[in-house]
Amino acid sequence: MSEEKRKLVLEGKSLSKTFRLGDGSIEVLSKADIALKEASSMSIRGDSGCGKTTLLNLLARLEDADEGTIGWGGHEIDASATPSSSEAVMRARFIGVVYQAYYLIPELNVLENVLMAARLAGGVGSESVERARSLLSKMGVGDKEKQAPAKLSGGERQRVAIARALVNGPRVLLADEPTGNLDERTGGQVMDLLLDACSEQGTGLILVTHNPIFAQAADVRLFLRQGKLTKDFDEGTTKWSRPRFCGYHYPGYR
Repeated sequence: MSEEKRKLVLEGKSLSKTFRLGDGSIEVLSKADIALKEASSMSIRGDSGCGKTTLLNLLARLEDADEGTIGWGGHEIDASATPSSSEAVMRARFIGVVYQAYYLIPELNVLENVLMAARLAGGVGSESVERARSLLSKMGVGDKEKQAPAKLSGGERQRVAIARALVNGPRVLLADEPTGNLDERTGGQVMDLLLDACSEQGTGLILVTHNPIFAQAADVRLFLRQGKLTKDFDEGTTKWSRPRFCGYHYPGYR
């Protein structure tokens, strides 16, 4: 599908968020706008504490904004309103989230962790189990489904977390520093899995990362500064090709 014909799958308009700290306040988002097209990828970089995670939380409706609107596949939402129970179910089906810290449930095995996302979206059937096992296999941890998360390496835990985020077939995947706790090689492998999975399933991806090489692999590269999103890398007319990440130095990338 050409970029011109792709429809917006996720949109945020005039998103603002200020945190109160004692007698003062910190404005992390100031009427920020963001638009993600279906089956496309977007990276967001920025200084630590600039509001990248807050932005993802607002888009996923895990936090309320001070003002602004959010569009999920054309469904417009008041970003300052408290999410309803029906909206929570919609979120479970529409958005998948991958965190830096994995957030796997230690009492559940690998397969049960992946299926937890299906339960939140309405229930687990044979189709969900089959899809969960297929995703675990694609992530390279199909033989770990009965393992407890504590028995897995960091890279394996993140692979399980990606499978969990994708099990409901979401239209959007939000990845918040998904390689932050991983070594360079494992982080590269996880990035390949994320980009491949989104490409194969037509899922839109927003990636928050400090890694400039990983950020360059996205179709659109943005930088969050002073509460607003601007173009990253001074793109101009340069078109970056996507590398295959293997944890080494990548030709053509600085």
